[in-house]
Amino acid sequence: MADPTLSYRDAGVDIEAGNQLVDRIGPAVKATSRPGVIGGIGGFGGVFDLAKAGYRDPLLVSATDGVGTKLKIAIETGRHATVGVDLVAMCVNDLIVQGAEPLFFLDYYATSRLDVDVATDVVSGIAEGCRIAGCALIGGETAELPGFYATGDYDLAGFAVGAVERENLLPRTDIAAGDIVVALPSSGVHANGFSLVRRIVEQSGLAWTDPAPFAPTQSLAEALLTPTRIYVKPLLTALKAGVPIKALAHITGGGLIENIPRILPAGLGAALDLSDLTKPPVFRWLAEIGPVAEEEMTRTFNCGAGMILILSQDAYKELETILEPNNESPSQIGLVTECTFGKPIITISNEHGF
Repeated sequence: MADPTLSYRDAGVDIEAGNQLVDRIGPAVKATSRPGVIGGIGGFGGVFDLAKAGYRDPLLVSATDGVGTKLKIAIETGRHATVGVDLVAMCVNDLIVQGAEPLFFLDYYATSRLDVDVATDVVSGIAEGCRIAGCALIGGETAELPGFYATGDYDLAGFAVGAVERENLLPRTDIAAGDIVVALPSSGVHANGFSLVRRIVEQSGLAWTDPAPFAPTQSLAEALLTPTRIYVKPLLTALKAGVPIKALAHITGGGLIENIPRILPAGLGAALDLSDLTKPPVFRWLAEIGPVAEEEMTRTFNCGAGMILILSQDAYKELETILEPNNESPSQIGLVTECTFGKPIITISNEHGF
């Protein structure tokens, strides 16, 4: 009698589960369609017609990112619905800082063995992030890698492409000492610094299911999984209305200290005062329980400022007029300063702490 044959499923890869996932996520993906999309998911690649998106002399801008170890909280607690929003946010917020409108998004989901229910939650979150950002989810890849990931683990990567008219590319070249630094509020930690967050939670002795000390109506996991804010639509509204924003910075890994210098020309720095910035209470908890020094906080976390804008003082009222009806609350937190050193220097005061 011949030996029984082996199948791909026997090796840990279930093609039928992948097909089932595509069927499940179809409606969520379809809901992200926008002008320029040609066809749907299921082909070998996504197709986008840039002319139908209305651009005259466009530059393409691309970004890729992941969610980092925030995923470990989702995996350990079975809360998968919002990490897809984080994935989109980390990419599209990097597009808008260059003045670019996100057009389409692709995702990569890798796991040991495909759990269709978990994957549906994750990809539905990705579709929701795309809807918030106004970009289309036009494709992706789901990979089963048995023996590579531990059972139940998965990882995510996102890829976004946007467009900006050539003359509107940011940052502008006219940033000058005396310009103001404006912050848009974050929803919390967003998706950076979670290796430190998880270490602090471990030291605290709290379980993920315990009430969050900084948000008692939520579990600790639920509070820390609050998704990253997506700033695309309000900022696009301001840019299209002609608000003279000179530069934008998405405050991700490296915090305020490392990200603001990325948009400042040589010879300029910034003096920030976070004293009156409204900070989500999670940051005080992290700083105290760690404990984490103030400089480390501002180098690791957004500290309540998820997006930074630079513009002239006389443009601030115009910015407020556009952003406040779009549910944004800008705060002036500093000034651009002259800097005699080669690298921009960011100085921070924070009288009231975190």
